[in-house]
Amino acid sequence: MLNKNIETFIGCDNEYDESNIVIFGAPFDSTTSFRPGTRFASKVMRGESFGIETYSPYQDKDLEDMNVYDGGDLELSFGNTERALGAIEEYTRKVVQDGKIPCMIGGEHLVTLGAVRAVAEQYPDLHIIQFDAHADLRDDYLDEKLSHATVIHRVWDILGDNRIFQFGIRSGDRSEFEWGRDHVFTNKFNFNGLEEIVERLKGKPVYLTIDLDVLDPSVFPGTGTPEAGGVSFMELLQGILTVSGLNIVGCDVNELSPIYDQSGVSTAVACKVLRELLLAINTQN
Repeated sequence: MLNKNIETFIGCDNEYDESNIVIFGAPFDSTTSFRPGTRFASKVMRGESFGIETYSPYQDKDLEDMNVYDGGDLELSFGNTERALGAIEEYTRKVVQDGKIPCMIGGEHLVTLGAVRAVAEQYPDLHIIQFDAHADLRDDYLDEKLSHATVIHRVWDILGDNRIFQFGIRSGDRSEFEWGRDHVFTNKFNFNGLEEIVERLKGKPVYLTIDLDVLDPSVFPGTGTPEAGGVSFMELLQGILTVSGLNIVGCDVNELSPIYDQSGVSTAVACKVLRELLLAINTQN
């Protein structure tokens, strides 16, 4: 018998009903401010994921022992940003209402807004932990309110003060940092202080958003807005493991642009980050 050729992220070929984590791609980069290409990340990551193992020696866990469903890529409008965000929100809402953890593969960072809209409906006391090189706190970018440069400000519009915690930030307009001092927690350059924030957020619902440009370009050059001075892979992994004890109710990994690293190293790094994230947040016994 011939079976349909359905490509999934390695080890994530379980059925929806039996899974507690649902990954899906959001191939959207229409508001990218510098170099586009993140729309191709989820598809490329699925194909390249078979170059890594399902087993993590860092955590002594294996995706083969987990129930993770890969829902494929959403079909998103490139000409209508709000419509694309609405499609992400609708899909995420279904996942969280079914009691599962959505894990989105971007796409540009604006896709986080669609997911957070849905997760915040289900969890009104939602908090955000953001690993990123950029503050993303502009109120507008070139007079546009919806942009990957404004995404965290738009998330703040939903959640308000003292519920967004940024780490690794090393780039932004001066006004972003000035505004942020009164509205969000920002730790520049690294993950110092993350343990204290984790203690503070225990018992609260948390959405984790990982912009892969938090990594140093020497580790991860395949992104649209590379910023020198980033963290290492091991520092990012430790950050993921540090927050894994929290009540993670949603997450995403975004801003891989595979076309800017023809060696494939950046894609391999992104795949490994996603593998470790899935294993770390898994709540199954």
